[in-house]
Amino acid sequence: MSNNLLLPARSGTTLRSRLLPLLGAALIAATYAMLVLLQPSEAAAGLTSWPAVVAFAGYLAGAVLLLAGVLPQLPASVLTIIPVGLVLNIVLGQFVGSTLVPLYLDSIGTVLVGLLAGRAAGAATGVLGSLVWSLFNPTVLPFAAGAAVVGFLAGSVGTLVLRRAWQAPVAGFLAGIIAAVVSAPVAAFVYGGTSGAATGAIVGMFRAMGDSLLASVTKQALISDPADKAVAFLVAALLVLALPRRIRLQFPLPRRAAADRD
Repeated sequence: MSNNLLLPARSGTTLRSRLLPLLGAALIAATYAMLVLLQPSEAAAGLTSWPAVVAFAGYLAGAVLLLAGVLPQLPASVLTIIPVGLVLNIVLGQFVGSTLVPLYLDSIGTVLVGLLAGRAAGAATGVLGSLVWSLFNPTVLPFAAGAAVVGFLAGSVGTLVLRRAWQAPVAGFLAGIIAAVVSAPVAAFVYGGTSGAATGAIVGMFRAMGDSLLASVTKQALISDPADKAVAFLVAALLVLALPRRIRLQFPLPRRAAADRD
């Protein structure tokens, strides 16, 4: 009898853990589509414009749904690592964005959480990092969907990367191609392809060669993003593997990777 009484609750928990992340992902995708279709340049002005407010609300609600679905299944250790991921993203991204390096390095924290806790936690970290960062650097807000994609992909390949660390930059390179395709329309239509100093110079070079704006931004993204994500995945994987074993195994994906090796 006790087993039967437990089944409905377990079934409800499973349904919630699947449905809420799907709803969150759908809301993030819808917000991204709004930005690409409407092309609101006012979004770069921060929360003083309606497109930015709508985008912020859409991305925030999507992140909350992702976390609501996944957090009940995660250990408390994951809750402590998400803020670390946010800080890594913002500090490194803000610093590198002010240099002439044609990379971003603003996703290492997102990848770190994805490798430790899985797809939904990685995606939520990417979105939340963009939202927090946008409070004092509004230009990053429209790129929240791309950040979510990176976190999702990191969680998807987490066990593979943690079993064979040499595959981390390969996985990151491939993830960077997908991230480039996702972020290019935002950079082109919302910012005119000039969202960063070094990346804007590369876009300008392709424009001078006669390419369209979208083609120029996409080519720039396909140069910068794969290299950037290869570095991010490698650094994040090395950080995870550098943790003491007893701490590392408190997280779901490292524990699964260790079980696969054994």
